[in-house]
Amino acid sequence: MESGITRRIDDLGRIVIPAETRRLFNIREGDQLVISVEGSSIVLRKLEATCVFCGSTEQVSAFRGKGVCAECRSQLNS
Repeated sequence: MESGITRRIDDLGRIVIPAETRRLFNIREGDQLVISVEGSSIVLRKLEATCVFCGSTEQVSAFRGKGVCAECRSQLNS
């Protein structure tokens, strides 16, 4: 038997993510979540800006429509 919080899916296919879980993962109204399948599991992951070069999620900003971190931006300017 699995443990954890259970939620029912409503008639529109929606579920509510409990407030304590949203706080734990810093998920706020308007944030985007990625829904993926890993084996027999459904995985929800908060979408974060990611550097296209190194994969970092720190100090990422848009450059020509792609995410680039501060370190990679400095290397591009060299």
